[in-house]
Amino acid sequence: MDAVRVALLREVLAGTEWVGATRRFAGTLRSSVVPHGGGLLLVGTQEYEPWHLAAHLVDEAAWSGTPELTPTLVRHRVREGDPAHLSTGLGRIEAARRGETLLVVAPDTPAAPPGADLLERVHDARAAGATVLSLGSGHGDLRAMAHEALPVPESPDLDLDLDMVQHLVSAAAGENSLPAARGRRRLRDRLSRLADQLTSPPPARW
Repeated sequence: MDAVRVALLREVLAGTEWVGATRRFAGTLRSSVVPHGGGLLLVGTQEYEPWHLAAHLVDEAAWSGTPELTPTLVRHRVREGDPAHLSTGLGRIEAARRGETLLVVAPDTPAAPPGADLLERVHDARAAGATVLSLGSGHGDLRAMAHEALPVPESPDLDLDLDMVQHLVSAAAGENSLPAARGRRRLRDRLSRLADQLTSPPPARW
């Protein structure tokens, strides 16, 4: 989702809690990783891997000049022959320590909650001093372990899903890294980058 679509989505959501909520969550994410020089670990569930959020955070890190936002995607299943940036398994969560941030992304689906193995590793990472953030799932154990949580419940009354919220969070994380006084120019810069993107082939990183 590009900058123009994010702006349109924010306009549609004006008057709801989501614009402010995603910006607050993005601010927590940024304030957790920037002072420590990075250390962002991103993990989903066995059924849901947050590929797109990883890619958007990489883009926002480059566009905003904030490399600390670049995540390490932690995967439940790593196959032989996977490229290096897709070869980090769950053991990396066990090695998480103070100064690192673990962002857990999980759909809020009662039929497929975060597995016990993941929850145990998240608990250990928090006990070791890592900052835990939870996006999507309102699962009681995961929400209780998170220092900051943004549940995204399924709602027939609001056409908003986890993927949209991830776009809002990643965009806000990049924006929050720039001085507020440059807000107008920042929008022009993002529109200019959008034009460049539309005339370039998509990246093949993920």
